Amino acid sequence: MPEALPAAAYADRLVAALAAAGVTDLVVCPGSRSQAIALAAARAAREGLLDLHVRIDERTAAFLALGLARESGSPAAIVVTSGTALANLHPALLEAHHSDVPLIAVTADRPAELQGMRANQTTRQPGIFGEAARVVLDVGADALHDPEGDAVAAVRAALGWRKPEGAERAHAKPEHAAAVHTEPGPVQLNISFREPLSGGAPAVSLPVERVARPPLPASVLWPAAGTVVIAGADAGAVAVDLAEAIGAPLIAEPTSGARFGPVLVQHAREVLAQLGDEVRRVVVLGHPTLSRAVTALIRRPDVEVVVLGREGQDNVRGSGTTTVLTGRIRVEEAEAESALLGRTWIDRWVDAGRGLAAERDADSAPDSELSRAAYARAELAEGRTPITRSELATQVWERTWPHDRLVVAASRLIRVLDDVAGPKAVTARANRGLAGIDGTVSTASGIAIAHARSGAPGFTRLLIGDLALLHDAGGLHVPPGEERPRLQIVVGNDRGGSLFALLEVAGSADPGDFERVQRTPHDIDLEHLAAAYGWPFERVTDRAGLRRALSQSRPGIIEAVLEEESDAQQL
Repeated sequence: MPEALPAAAYADRLVAALAAAGVTDLVVCPGSRSQAIALAAARAAREGLLDLHVRIDERTAAFLALGLARESGSPAAIVVTSGTALANLHPALLEAHHSDVPLIAVTADRPAELQGMRANQTTRQPGIFGEAARVVLDVGADALHDPEGDAVAAVRAALGWRKPEGAERAHAKPEHAAAVHTEPGPVQLNISFREPLSGGAPAVSLPVERVARPPLPASVLWPAAGTVVIAGADAGAVAVDLAEAIGAPLIAEPTSGARFGPVLVQHAREVLAQLGDEVRRVVVLGHPTLSRAVTALIRRPDVEVVVLGREGQDNVRGSGTTTVLTGRIRVEEAEAESALLGRTWIDRWVDAGRGLAAERDADSAPDSELSRAAYARAELAEGRTPITRSELATQVWERTWPHDRLVVAASRLIRVLDDVAGPKAVTARANRGLAGIDGTVSTASGIAIAHARSGAPGFTRLLIGDLALLHDAGGLHVPPGEERPRLQIVVGNDRGGSLFALLEVAGSADPGDFERVQRTPHDIDLEHLAAAYGWPFERVTDRAGLRRALSQSRPGIIEAVLEEESDAQQL
């Protein structure tokens, strides 16, 4: 076989170097200009260097890569051809940027001589993602001489190194040579190829060392009176330890990974209405986006905001003083008197939340005075009642264990879950960086694949609304030869976007216009959709059916037909 041609040789060495540097998953979309990388990825997968996933739709493929990276913590790469193909990556890259998820977009490009002359599938690709790509590495067709260096530079940038290795090279964009981000994020590696685009003997990569996360700086946080810790999406269990250490109550969203512990405030929205005026400082971890009450607290001009995250983080900022602390946080111990006041402060918040929880439990408890026969009849009648959103969210939460993974779509159900989810150390995830509903099925599939591959016990379940499912119906596609994700998709179906009924527009718009352009009702049969993509399907219409379906930890789609409810619940 003849020696590998330039495009193929570069691709072989690049893919091997990406795997050696720490990329565990590579998602490929079919295309002509990217064929050398796709074929190199197939060979690397056969040799066990990385896991290969093939998808026909670039948008769903990118969200699959996002889920893989979010769960594994390692950079995932996605390979696409030139032209409109890479534009479809933008939503996932935006989510990765705002959620600090390591993602590498490997975008094949036309050479310089075909630029600016209306050549087929040719546009200005480097930098097309704007600020969503933390670093842009543009490798011209005449610069295909250091694929190992390009791979390492991309992995380093995705993992948050301040200065990507090789940024001084001519084909690296100079404005990114001194990147200041310390958290992971998305990167664009744009590579121009000349024809012939593949062929020849496989090329052997030079040795590459695995890239580790950069060392993080240390910051000091002092306890202060009137402090509340807010844990948004992806905050992690560190939020629980931090709140205890500084003597502050903890308000944790269900996808924070911190909704447990002795300082957790249950029913935080109602408790904020009671005690929020006394808050003087909030410490924010993750991405708090669910509650208007929390957002209003952060934006109060008399409240100091301390954000634990990266410099340049743009979705948590107060109206008054805002401080960003990066890296490892060291808490200074409070004096004995201050510690006592802190304990009293915590108790008031925690007790208020527990009181509200006790009231709700009492309201839902069966009448203890019923006879055994009457109690049995009441239980049977309860099982036959229609499914409400609260019941759906409650049952899913109660059947999720610490070793499981729960993914929740950024729609109405996650707000309901925030209201009903009790204290529990659940690893729950959601695309809350920009809180879009797009790509949710694909993200959950990536999380399920990575979780199952880790060998850890547990099961992945997705709680999603019908519109979010339809928006990413293509994410249900699994090509022949690839194993279906161990994922159970629980769809709360109220046939439209009921979330919009909670907004002010519902009370001011013409009812017919609102129904058509906001709520967007549909008559799609989800059973037929599931059958088209080969997923097992079950439809449940009452509470007993829902409990039975959720008790079976197996992949498939469960459609929970929801009862019509009042829209009195507030965001």
